Amino acid sequence: MRTETDDIIQSSDEHPGELPEKLSPDEHPPLTPAPELSKRRGQWGEVWRRLRKNRTAMFGLAVVLLIIFTAIFADVIAPYSFRVQNLDRIAEAPSRDHLLGTDDLGRDILSRIIFGARVSLQVGFIAVSISIILGGTLGAVAGYYGGRMDNVIMRVMDVLLAIPSILLAIAIVSAFGGGIVNVMIAVGISYIPVYARIVKASFISIKEQEFIEAARAVGARDGRIIVRHILPNSLAPIIVQGTLGVATAILSAAGLSFIGLGIQPPTPEWGAMLSSGRHLIRSAWHVATFPGLAIMLTIFALNLLGDGLRDALDPRLKQ
Repeated sequence: MRTETDDIIQSSDEHPGELPEKLSPDEHPPLTPAPELSKRRGQWGEVWRRLRKNRTAMFGLAVVLLIIFTAIFADVIAPYSFRVQNLDRIAEAPSRDHLLGTDDLGRDILSRIIFGARVSLQVGFIAVSISIILGGTLGAVAGYYGGRMDNVIMRVMDVLLAIPSILLAIAIVSAFGGGIVNVMIAVGISYIPVYARIVKASFISIKEQEFIEAARAVGARDGRIIVRHILPNSLAPIIVQGTLGVATAILSAAGLSFIGLGIQPPTPEWGAMLSSGRHLIRSAWHVATFPGLAIMLTIFALNLLGDGLRDALDPRLKQ
């Protein structure tokens, strides 16, 4: 049976000086990306489309991006250094020189809140990263292999869950001392069980599906199956919990600093600023109010973003 390609070759042989005509787009379709890559791009594009339609989530995202921008460029944005003291202007009310007033040592509150955003976000993101890496690894091992290993890991997680996370963080900081590094480690360890249970539940629901059985049938090793097949399909609950976890970590770090066990002065941290201004709440309300509002706004924005991501990543929702 003759084909169109044979006709073109014959035409070229009969007329050696002439080049064959180019195939039309219909006859020669353009190259397309790999189906798997196109599918992933389509899935994340659909997630972004759903997220954009959620106005509260977009407001939360805008606030979070603004706080991150402020933290990165704090040296440029802040009108004063967070260390500069002016004992002649102690606990001064908001004015043109100091938009949010000064604290009990005459330091500019606005500048300290701006630099405090850098500290709080650093603690939040690194603490959550510690929780996701350690908790996710333990949860993946327990969920994939099951059996005795699952029992041992999850019983340890149950013991940690029996202790309130803030009390566990207080115990760790009390044992190893304050400071930003110890606070990040303490907060990160205290939330390991949460991510371990989330990852385990995701692995249990995915590992018995047909595409995992197909990967085993072609001889894929356990590590490749976990990293290349199960983990990418478990990212949705991890992303949502991680977003909400950053808010919780910031709040926990602020609580530790508020009681004097967290980040120590003169490092600007919102919880420590709130603690230092509580005794002036009657005479100089602004000293404690503005750091408290900074904590509230950040937690509120992260919670809005987390709720929006949860809705956008849920395939059962059609918006």
